[in-house]
Amino acid sequence: MARRFENLVSARKSLKISLEKSKALGFALDKTGPRLEEIILRLPSLEAAVRPIRAQKEALVAVGGHIDRAVGPAAAVLKVFDAVHGLERSLLSDPRIDLAGYLSVLKRLEEALKFLADNCGLAIQWLEDIVEYLEDNSVADEKYLSNLKNSLKTLRELQTDEERARLDGGLLYAALEKLEAEFRRLLMEFSVPLPMSSATGEQACIAPSPLPVHVIQKLQAIIERLTANNRLDNCISIYVEVRSANVRESLQALNLDYLEISISEFNDVQSIEGYIAQWGKHLEFAVKHLFEAEYKLCNDVFEKIGLDIWMSCFAKIAAQAGILAFLQFGKMVTESKKDPIKLLKLLDIFYSLNKLRLDFNRLFGGKACIEIQNLTRDLIKRVIEGACEIFWELLVQVELQRQAPPPPDGCVPRLVSFITDYSNRLLGDDYRPILTQVLVIERSWKQEKFQERLLNDAILNIVKAIELNLETWSKGYEDITLSYIFMMNNHWHFYKHLKGTKLGDLLGDVWLREHEQYKEYYAAVYLRETWGKLPALLSREGLIMFSGGRATARDLVKKRLKAFNEAFDEMYKKQLNWVISEKDLREKTCHLAVQAIVPVYRSYMQNYGPLVEQDASSSKYAKYTAQSLEKMLSSLFRPKTGKFGSFKSRQYSSFNGKANDAVKSPLLRSSSTLV
Repeated sequence: MARRFENLVSARKSLKISLEKSKALGFALDKTGPRLEEIILRLPSLEAAVRPIRAQKEALVAVGGHIDRAVGPAAAVLKVFDAVHGLERSLLSDPRIDLAGYLSVLKRLEEALKFLADNCGLAIQWLEDIVEYLEDNSVADEKYLSNLKNSLKTLRELQTDEERARLDGGLLYAALEKLEAEFRRLLMEFSVPLPMSSATGEQACIAPSPLPVHVIQKLQAIIERLTANNRLDNCISIYVEVRSANVRESLQALNLDYLEISISEFNDVQSIEGYIAQWGKHLEFAVKHLFEAEYKLCNDVFEKIGLDIWMSCFAKIAAQAGILAFLQFGKMVTESKKDPIKLLKLLDIFYSLNKLRLDFNRLFGGKACIEIQNLTRDLIKRVIEGACEIFWELLVQVELQRQAPPPPDGCVPRLVSFITDYSNRLLGDDYRPILTQVLVIERSWKQEKFQERLLNDAILNIVKAIELNLETWSKGYEDITLSYIFMMNNHWHFYKHLKGTKLGDLLGDVWLREHEQYKEYYAAVYLRETWGKLPALLSREGLIMFSGGRATARDLVKKRLKAFNEAFDEMYKKQLNWVISEKDLREKTCHLAVQAIVPVYRSYMQNYGPLVEQDASSSKYAKYTAQSLEKMLSSLFRPKTGKFGSFKSRQYSSFNGKANDAVKSPLLRSSSTLV
């Protein structure tokens, strides 16, 4: 009984447990229903996802190798790309803090970018190959493959448009911009205008490099990196801009405003004669000090880049700094009106250029300086042709002025004094070698041989023409006694001013003595025909012992004094405006006139003056004292202010017009020197 009860209790527990399990299972089934519905909804996508598994076994086995080969290069590219980003902070810093370190980092960036440029295409190609393989063998989902294709297309476009991507703000572009800025800063900080005190001497000066060695080394290092990135042109532009500005600033201290003068702003060479003298000194300073230094510096800075590069750089600096302005000024002088002074200035220009010939050939001899070479050759050609043209026309110039009237005061014509002085300058040690060289070159251009006597003969012919002019002019005076003064003046001028000179040596001692003798001759003739005639008017005939009576003697003295006074007054008035140019000749001539008249007059008045001094009208006859006569005679022949040696004598101004009407000579037409 007990046993059956125990079995019943045991069955009851078992049933209760089963009911609880059934109940729990029912609850579980209630919860599983929605999940099954969700699974049913996802079955199509799951089926698509596992579809490749149904691909052929060979395709599934091969895809692993393709994926490994594609992922390897791509992973390397990504690693380098990450390294590039690691350089960003250093390359966006200021290069001046540590230029060497900055350049080192930049070089690493260049190497990284080169690796990316060389391998990005390869990685993309491998990825494209694996996508194509997956697509061909249906190993991957189409949507997934489509996304991969779009991504690879974008990468390919970025690769082919790499330069534009950099310009849009790439790290390399930013670093190169900073490097260019540092290049400019170094140049500007250490480019200092050359002080004038360093160029006071006339000796050639090979200037030291304008920049310290450590600065040059930094510039070279920057140039190397910029050149490696196709930025050499930018580098050269910066260098030319800064250094040419520095040279211009150095030249500003010389006050070179005259280089900007146009040919319409002056009448003739004389008005800018001072500028031409400055031009030669300034050009020498610019070439030997400034451009010499720039030439050396260009070589130092760009030496590793190559000769053509640094010569081109120097040519640009020279052109922009002002060498062309110097050459243009010289050309403007050659285009000015022709006159004899212009010949001297052209010779000065030739001397300056010839003095710098070796420097020009060395500094500007390269093909990069072709513009400077052409302008220099053209200037030299113009100078030589212009100088020779004026020189050979000098004789014509002198002959044309023969038509002019003589100077009204009998002085030495400006033409005579000018030509004698001018010829001496041409024959002097300063100009003769230059003129000879110019004439030699001009003859060689014409395939003719130059002979030394040609220069001497040309000068001698000019002097002969002057002598003939004097003979012609002396015949143009209505008063022959004035012609004596005129010839006396000119013969003495020849003797006094040519003796001991180059022209005097060329003419010879015999020629000089002849002119001295001619002076003495005309002086004697002048005295005889003028003041020498007056003593005869003070005759003592009829006055010895008052033979005719005192009243008769008084009348004779009055008559003779009156005649003397009238003759003296007329002669003095006539000669009052005559001129003897040279002081020694003037004083000697006046002394001879005094000696010819005053002693005779003094003696006459001592002996016979009392006869008229008691008369009420004595002042009419005893008009002068011996002292007043001497004073008047001694005051004769003095040059009027501005007459002798004047460049603007009325006589020659009017003559020039007549000569122009007679013969339209280019030299006469433009000459203001001799008028």
